[in-house]
Amino acid sequence: MSFLELKGLSKRYDDTVVVAASDLSVAKGEFVCLLGPSGCGKTTTLQMVAGFVQPTSGRILLDGKDITNVKPNKRGLGIVFQSYALFPHMTVADNVAFGLEMRGVPSGERSKRVASTLELVHLGPMAGRYPRELSGGQRQRVALARALAIQPPVLLLDEPMGALDAKLREEMQIELRALQHRVGVTTIMVTHDQAEAMTLADRVVLMNKGCIEQVGRPFEMYERPNGRFSSTFLGKANVFSTTRAQAGPTVNVLGYRLPTGDTGRVGALEYIVRPEKIEFTADNAALVKGRVTARAFLGNHWLFQIETPLGAIQVSHANTGLPQAEEGDEVGLHWAPENARLVPRAEGAA
Repeated sequence: MSFLELKGLSKRYDDTVVVAASDLSVAKGEFVCLLGPSGCGKTTTLQMVAGFVQPTSGRILLDGKDITNVKPNKRGLGIVFQSYALFPHMTVADNVAFGLEMRGVPSGERSKRVASTLELVHLGPMAGRYPRELSGGQRQRVALARALAIQPPVLLLDEPMGALDAKLREEMQIELRALQHRVGVTTIMVTHDQAEAMTLADRVVLMNKGCIEQVGRPFEMYERPNGRFSSTFLGKANVFSTTRAQAGPTVNVLGYRLPTGDTGRVGALEYIVRPEKIEFTADNAALVKGRVTARAFLGNHWLFQIETPLGAIQVSHANTGLPQAEEGDEVGLHWAPENARLVPRAEGAA
């Protein structure tokens, strides 16, 4: 059952549509990530939910109540910004207590909730420290504690890990997901990081140019993208344009009959296969042949660029410790039909 609903929500500035009419339902306790490139409308959508931006049209319902025109401080939502917005002159405990004090929570109850929330984020011993005395990850946990202390119905996170280095970011992703599970708070997070969204989210809302392109569980969206944008923004993908007049087990791409599990789709299409689904093979089993023009070692896998008659194809292989193809090598490429997906070609695409 929906706990938070966006119904036809849009935002326009003069003739510029920042968010097109969007519908989204979020279940109680669900972790949803708004994902997309800069300028896609994800932050504006979050700000409309928070109450900082007034929608041009549409409604926002929280637990069945219309909060579209409710002031931000009356919505009771927990918010964590990328900058964390901690008060430098206040201790950790005072920062966490600030929202409770503003809501008139009595001193005794306030102290208990501050202590329990700091324990929840593993910062109990640091209650008396100031933000300048904390690491980036610790400051982020203070911001989370401050948002959670008010016991919000919904937690809103705006690029909360954008200021962290790569290693700490990965560690905090695990911590944040575990924390959200423990607390069970409905959470909406904005990010432009695909790996972050797939790591954290129960569902991903992929946005582009103000519109919602696709909504789904991370695995489903990665394995079954609904178009070129989804396939290339969520991970890497080899995409070829084709046209098919009749249903069947293959499609024609520049004279090559390539297999697909999508046997029924016809019309102007995109043929999509992920780099990790492609294997090197003997010539007699190859769907297409090519030459290795570049390769990169990325620790846990190798990434190859193969020049073929179809164009450049990327291939990703796990690092097994065995020798790999070298630049200049001639290779055959093969992939299973079920690993090639067909989607409708976007309007205006070649």
